[in-house]
Amino acid sequence: MTTRELGRTGIHVSPIGLGCMQFSAAGILAGFFSPMPQQEADVIVKTALDGGITLFDTAELYGRGESERALAAGLIHAGVAPGGATVATKWRPVGRTASSVGRTIGDRIAALNPFPIDLHQIHFGFGGLSPVRKQVEAMAQLVQAGKIRSVGVSNFTAKQLSAAHALLGEHGIPLASNQIQINLLNRSVEFNGILETAQGLGISLIAYSPLRSGMLTGKFHDNRDLAKAVPRLRRTVHGITDKNLDRTTPLIDAMREIAGAHQATLSQVALAWLITNYGDTVIAIPGASKPHHAAEAAGAMNVALSADETQRLTELSSAVRK
Repeated sequence: MTTRELGRTGIHVSPIGLGCMQFSAAGILAGFFSPMPQQEADVIVKTALDGGITLFDTAELYGRGESERALAAGLIHAGVAPGGATVATKWRPVGRTASSVGRTIGDRIAALNPFPIDLHQIHFGFGGLSPVRKQVEAMAQLVQAGKIRSVGVSNFTAKQLSAAHALLGEHGIPLASNQIQINLLNRSVEFNGILETAQGLGISLIAYSPLRSGMLTGKFHDNRDLAKAVPRLRRTVHGITDKNLDRTTPLIDAMREIAGAHQATLSQVALAWLITNYGDTVIAIPGASKPHHAAEAAGAMNVALSADETQRLTELSSAVRK
């Protein structure tokens, strides 16, 4: 299977990973997800692994470590040895000083035990009680202490990305990635300098919400009652409205046509576009609330879109993108 490097870290991962936010419905996630039994998470993780997915992304914010623990349990259940999968998590800066990076790493290691933290990310570029530069310095110290393998960021602007890259560079540490929302309905990275900065500095972009919370699967276009059943907060955040369903119909129709030509699903077409359109820069991390979602995501790595198909989707998305 073709892999791509996380920045210039020497860590190679599958082009599509698994986002594990849905493994917890605790805390702020209660408005997004329903509780998931561990047995279900186990099957989802195993299905992803069987399909060739090697990157698993979680965060301490996802249920105060509940998602991390569920992921570790799933990997153990699947028979994965420590180091047998690439594990990424995140430190929450909001309301904290940079010193908590070091104080909380033991909790992150314990939650993910026995799996090492291959990528530790600063979850947001805002909300911290210390300057971002101090947060980055604290992350560098974790690498130097052998507690994490690499450093990434999430939701950083182009300016913050450049600064973090330079700060880590002073320690001889590459900045691995910036986790940011990218999908056919949100291509803002192309216009706010993030994509250009990442490509220029050799930083990966990890695309979260690659299916726009189901908007790009076509299921809400087929059955609008399904959209109404989505938790209100999730509908609001991702713009799952009748108006948006109407205006995205031409794009969805084209995706159906392309999916038919590849014997694929709309989700697979959306994911294949992401990992094709931006070359090796982008890695997509869809979530999976059911095992078949994980299988579908993994299968997208086998969907080879032509240049014409990729361009067609890009042009249609330009009319509706954010």
